[in-house]
Amino acid sequence: MLESHLDLRIVARGAEITLKGAEQQVARGARVLEELQARVEAGLPVQALDVRAALRMVTDEAGVDLRGVLLDVIPVPSRKKQITPKTVTQKRYVDAIRAHDVVIAIGPAGTGKSYLAMAMAVSAMTRREVSRIILTRPAVEAGERLGFLPGDMYEKVHPYLRPLYDALYDMMEPDKVATLTERGAIEIAPLAYMRGRTLNDAFIVLDEAQNTTSEQMKMFLTRLGFNSRMVITGDITQVDLPSTRTSGLIEIQSVLKDIPGIVFVYFTEKDVVRHELVSEIIRAYDERGQRPRDSLGGGLRPP
Repeated sequence: MLESHLDLRIVARGAEITLKGAEQQVARGARVLEELQARVEAGLPVQALDVRAALRMVTDEAGVDLRGVLLDVIPVPSRKKQITPKTVTQKRYVDAIRAHDVVIAIGPAGTGKSYLAMAMAVSAMTRREVSRIILTRPAVEAGERLGFLPGDMYEKVHPYLRPLYDALYDMMEPDKVATLTERGAIEIAPLAYMRGRTLNDAFIVLDEAQNTTSEQMKMFLTRLGFNSRMVITGDITQVDLPSTRTSGLIEIQSVLKDIPGIVFVYFTEKDVVRHELVSEIIRAYDERGQRPRDSLGGGLRPP
């Protein structure tokens, strides 16, 4: 990967690695190897995704604190993985969540905005910074109507909440999730269930926020209670609302932009951390003036 991306020839003999090529590219390759070595020494895995992330940063982000990004571990109870930012924007996003009560992340699917919000929520509860996690999203359908789906109301909305469960199971053991859900420490519910409540001592994540109406967004934002944090995520290019309704996520960019304590973080296709072709697919659709619909649940995949 280093050779093809930086146009280098790399020779490994024993514990020595020699890089041959243009001076600037050799310097970039050496920096990537040094930072990945630091990651190994910190006990973190190095996978192809990590190499791609490091290469992208040294190529596109001059002067970036590569080590600060690659070694920023979000502590979650999962024994299966270590969660770290993979791009400069992801690092900025994680730092914003740590420092502010309301963070709004806007960008295409696959950039890790929902997954990292979930990780920060689990981490906050694990460290007892909050006593509960509340995960919600609007039950707005693309091409189907809830009334046509089988079952009672819970069974009708469950498919819309499934991506939140999937991400949660990626960070905690299923039996632990079940126990915390039964105790009310973890709540996953449609946005309509938030009306009339004040959410204290909680980490609240609103996913797929581009499908909230203006009224729903105002209702949700005013649920914020004491010792609580909110993270709102969405992609303003994938609005499923009727054309007559204004997206609450689009509207709040102008309504809340000057309020201290509220931070907007914007992701681009450069922050996509799924398969490397996903960035190219998004870019191709952008050039045609449209984005592909995300069938994987609004970007809930590991960064």
